[in-house]
Amino acid sequence: MRWRPVAYTAVGLASVLVLGVSGYAWTQVSKLTDGLATADVIEPAAQLPSTPDVPVPEQNILLVGIDSRTDAQGDPLSQNVLDQLHAGDGSDGGDTTDTMIVVHIPAGGGEATAISIPRDSYVQIAGGYGKHKINAAYSYGKQAARTELAKQGVTGAARERQADQAGARTAIQTVESFTGLTINHYAAVNLLGFYTLSMAVGGVPVCLKEPVHDSYSGASFPAGQQTLSGAQALAFVRQRHGLADGDLDRIARQQAFLSSAAKVVLAAGTLANPVKLGNLIAAVQQSVLIDSGWDILTFAQQMRGLSSDGLTFATIPVQSLSLQTPGDGDAVKVDPVQVRSFIQELLGKTTTSSSPGVDAQAAESSAPPTTVTSLVPSANTTELSGCVD
Repeated sequence: MRWRPVAYTAVGLASVLVLGVSGYAWTQVSKLTDGLATADVIEPAAQLPSTPDVPVPEQNILLVGIDSRTDAQGDPLSQNVLDQLHAGDGSDGGDTTDTMIVVHIPAGGGEATAISIPRDSYVQIAGGYGKHKINAAYSYGKQAARTELAKQGVTGAARERQADQAGARTAIQTVESFTGLTINHYAAVNLLGFYTLSMAVGGVPVCLKEPVHDSYSGASFPAGQQTLSGAQALAFVRQRHGLADGDLDRIARQQAFLSSAAKVVLAAGTLANPVKLGNLIAAVQQSVLIDSGWDILTFAQQMRGLSSDGLTFATIPVQSLSLQTPGDGDAVKVDPVQVRSFIQELLGKTTTSSSPGVDAQAAESSAPPTTVTSLVPSANTTELSGCVD
């Protein structure tokens, strides 16, 4: 069965956002930036000032996990690596964003909010591609660019990097239109990322209320507390069969895993250990890509007061988990107007922020507001101190 990474962004988020933000370790971020892959994907109007001595500006960071068989530099993963990941070969997988999280940081750097978007949410894709699952936005943009670049004679890693950049722009524009939020920063973690990052931090503690055995994901764990890394951590966040709300419950696991990973990265045992810190930096450089306008050194300095408890997790409301679509199979039914209202309330705002394409998404909901009860998982705002299902 094809390996489907649904939450490797979790460790990527913990690594990119909190690596070096504690008082004694933030200067180590300079080592990270030397080899970190970047791409020009944020529109100039959405870029933020990077002066270290100014207060933290309000910002939205889009984090995606990409089912790709290339590394952050666009080079193909070796078959040996793919075998370790149980990922088939280079022809398997695709370029879908199997994880999408928008992290909102308020002005002044207060408590951040991480908003998960189910990958199968059926939305209008930016660029005139029609309505599809939101995880396909990246793929539509990338494939179109790849075809055009091939006509121009661009090949190899250079073509992959430029096509990835186009895919990221399409994904960003789609999320902006769907949520009503302007995306100011972008970070992507590739297929290899989850495995290497979870290994680099020495594993992530998790806790299960009941034992699980799922042949689809390979998850086989006893009840109670345990520390997972590599393939085991992947199986934990991948499982959806046997969970009452499928992908929504899987998102709740992802949020729990993310919080635990952040605590591990922020712990003195990681940041004060030269070997662990070096492994973490190397893993991020290999598997994470950020927008070229993101000054990580400035960001780290601004966010020095961040703690693992300074994150609130939420999942957008959905109306149905089994929407029948013309060409995409079963999808998740969502109402863009309802989603924007939910986000604005969550962030304590009274008006909807303007962003490119908002009118296009709103136009697709011409009917009166739905009376269908929203399906929000019980762990929508996840209680992360106890065991998860």
